Amino acid sequence: MMMPFNTILFYVFSAVLVFAAFGVITARNPVHAALWLVLSFFNAAAIWMLLKAEFLAIALVLVYVGAVMVLFLFVVMMMDINLDKLRENFWKNSKFGFLVGALMLGEMSFILLSPMFDATAPAAAPSSQPGYSNVKELGHLIYTDYLFPFEVAAIILLVAIVAALALTLRGRKDSKAQNPARQVLVKSGDRLRIVKMASVAREVATPKAPPAAAVPAGVPAAAATPAGAPAPKEAGK
Repeated sequence: MMMPFNTILFYVFSAVLVFAAFGVITARNPVHAALWLVLSFFNAAAIWMLLKAEFLAIALVLVYVGAVMVLFLFVVMMMDINLDKLRENFWKNSKFGFLVGALMLGEMSFILLSPMFDATAPAAAPSSQPGYSNVKELGHLIYTDYLFPFEVAAIILLVAIVAALALTLRGRKDSKAQNPARQVLVKSGDRLRIVKMASVAREVATPKAPPAAAVPAGVPAAAATPAGAPAPKEAGK
């Protein structure tokens, strides 16, 4: 009996996803680890598409690949991390890590093989029905049956955001910041003040003519005239 094409794609994407996840934890360069994680996200989104959960697939690509992984790359590139020191005891603690991984694999197998998890049972709202929307079904389950876990997850994310801001907030004396509370209390009169002042007229100083040279008594006018200057005219001529 030939295996369906969707099943073949599921196994292919699953194998690539497992290989990419193994590359995330074994890569020495954190940038390479982040790129392996991007590949694993893409394959997980492809598996969601095979399961006809288009909203989850698009959200995984847009939110995690488009935003979270870019933030990871910026943080990794900006931080000066000594990778050799971090990976000193990697293989020393690998036995404990494999033990935890085997325990998680056993728990997942127990859940998947239990009678309560019947994959052959027909879905409550199959996607073949007209007017079916997986977004509507997901929203209905989140806000009805899983409302309390959804609110707990939202509170945990809010606490994580506040903790991240508190850890990165540093009180520097040379930093300049605005006080919004004081800006709100400022009135228009405090920002602009018109002052009335009386006009003052200034006197413009005019240049004075130099005084005429005094002619000594008994000296004719022609002698008193500088050389090259025209002689004064006699009266009556």
